[in-house]
Parts: sequence; C-alpha cells; structure tokens
Amino acid sequence: MKQSFYYRGHQEKEIFAQKWDVENNSAKGVVQIAHGMAEHIGRYEYFANVLTQHGYIVYGNDHRGHGQTALKDEEKRFFAEENGFDTVVYDMIALTNHISTEHSGLPIFLFGHSMGSFLTRRYIQLNTEHIHGVMLSGTGSIPSLSLKGGILAATIEKKRKGLRSASPLLDKLSFGQYNKSFHPARTPFDWLSQDNEAVDLYVNDPYCGGVFTAGFFYDLLTGIKQISNLANIKLVPSNLPVYLISGEHDPVGSYTKGVLKVYNDFKKAGLQDVSYRFFTQCRHELLNELNKDEVIEDILNWLDVQMDKKTVRV
Repeated sequence: MKQSFYYRGHQEKEIFAQKWDVENNSAKGVVQIAHGMAEHIGRYEYFANVLTQHGYIVYGNDHRGHGQTALKDEEKRFFAEENGFDTVVYDMIALTNHISTEHSGLPIFLFGHSMGSFLTRRYIQLNTEHIHGVMLSGTGSIPSLSLKGGILAATIEKKRKGLRSASPLLDKLSFGQYNKSFHPARTPFDWLSQDNEAVDLYVNDPYCGGVFTAGFFYDLLTGIKQISNLANIKLVPSNLPVYLISGEHDPVGSYTKGVLKVYNDFKKAGLQDVSYRFFTQCRHELLNELNKDEVIEDILNWLDVQMDKKTVRV
C-alpha cells in the first residue's frame, strides 16, 4: 500500500514524497515523518508499515538536498539560496496541507528525527493548524557559545568557498566527535546504532552520507539558533502534546543532556503536555536499533493516548 509522488513545496519546488496507506479505509490518524540529515524517507519503511498495521496512514518527503528531491548534482546536500531552513519547513507544511485535503477529519501527528526534529520544532513555531501532536526523536541542543562559533565558521566558509561547495571543515566540526564514545569503531557511523546490519545499510545507501555544503551548514546552525530562542518557543500552542525520545548513548542529544535542555525549554515556554523517554544503551537512530520494536510500541502507545483524549484544539 505504498505510493510515491511529487508535490509542490515552497515556491513551487517539486518535492518527492511517499505515502503508506491503511487497508480497507480503516485509518484513525496520520503520521507525517521528517527524516534526518544525509538520509531519505525510504529508510522509514519498516516503521511506516508497522504504523499502518495499527491504523495510521504515513506520509513523508525527501527534504531539499536529499534523496529523490535532489537528483541533480547542484541540488545535493544544499537547502536554498536564502532562508534555507524555513524554506524546508514550508515544504513540510505544504505536505501537511496536501494530507489534510486528502484525509479531512483525520488527526495529523508530526514525527521528526534528528535534523527532522529541528525542522519540526520550527514547524510548530510557525504553524500548527492541522497538527494534533508532535514526536521528536534524536533531537538535541547546542550550547550558545558553540553555536555562535559554528555560525561564524559557516559564514566564513560560505564566503570563502561558496554556498554550494562541500565543507569538510564544517563536517568535521559538526560530527567529528560523535564516534569517540564507541571506540574501537567498526565504521565512521557506529554512533548511529548498535545494530551492525543497520549501520552497513546506511553506509551502502547511495542516498545516505556525504559531505554537506557550506550553505547547508549555515542554514542548519542558524535554524537551530532560531528554534532555541525562548520567544520563538513561546509561539508553540501551550496545549500541543510533545513527546521526546532519545537513546541514552546518543551524541546528538549530548547523552540525554541536550534532550533535557529542550524539554526544560518547552516547559519554561509554558507547554503543558511535554514528556520524554530515554532508551537504555541505544544510540542515535532509535528506529534502527536492536530494540526498534520496543521503541515503535512506545510510539504507538503515545499516539493511542493522544487519540483517546478526543480533544480538538483551536
């Protein structure tokens, strides 16, 4: 019950998307997935199939610079000439609008992983018209001084090399330390999962990995600065349910510290329904971990709780 299609994103950009449908018109809700950096929506097939078995239609798109949205070399690992972070968020909002037209009346939940969680955090600052709840997987927070340094380095790199030039320097600054807790490392991506087979699938996937552009890193870091601003967090409706999940050994979440910072920021901003769970021994990609079925069961339980509330937000 899977189909692939293109839809018009922000400024009429053609965006690749996939839909996993529920059989026999028995859907009770929709989950929209925002994938992480250097991957694509096709990696969520297992997760999507389990969700559909439990009554949730699943949609997701390949973000700009990723997968089948970026088939031309000049588009790969790059967001946009300007306002790249928000541009990608508006692409997500366009997909939500498409979903709400196709499935009017069904509640829509956002699931964002890693970079997708950062984009989702910006999404709910800008628009929650059709959104009934949010799940953030593998999210995190960057300390203010580190973030300022990163933005400065990205500014210099994009001026020196150009927006669309790959930046090994920014790649190393961003991810160079992620594997240090997992030595002796079998691959450069051991930090993703304890499951060697899942890591190998990532390494061998032509749509995964690679060194991203100076423009991309600038957009990502300035986007993280935006979503971390308390005034922006206060734009999120106080009654929107938010659930944060992370591996205890996830370096993106600073081994839980960064996730707790996000949780506390949400609480400071007045959100009333925020919760979190850390999975023991797990690394960054919970949906590709050895205990992925336990993780998915937890997600389904949270979704079902939201459905049982039967509340309609204005």
